[in-house]
Amino acid sequence: MDPEVQNFAQVMAILVPSIVVLIASGVIGHRYVIRTEHGAAPRPSKIDDERFTRLEQAVEAVAIEVERISEGQRFVTRVLAERNGALERLHGVERVITPH
Repeated sequence: MDPEVQNFAQVMAILVPSIVVLIASGVIGHRYVIRTEHGAAPRPSKIDDERFTRLEQAVEAVAIEVERISEGQRFVTRVLAERNGALERLHGVERVITPH
């Protein structure tokens, strides 16, 4: 398998679940706000507090992993660019890399 495709698949394997978790937490928060606006604010139980604490910890862990993956992706991209530049200099090819 092409290394770039494999790197992309690894990034997506982390990114997609983290987006799902963020959306789910947003929906839960939105429902909580709607309930509190339409009546007396429900008193959160200890179980809810523990669940939200675990959810916060899980989101933080996912964010850390996504950051690690992005650092690895930047490193691999830089190494590949340096390797391609060395090969081009060896073969006498001039190439300009433009930002996108």
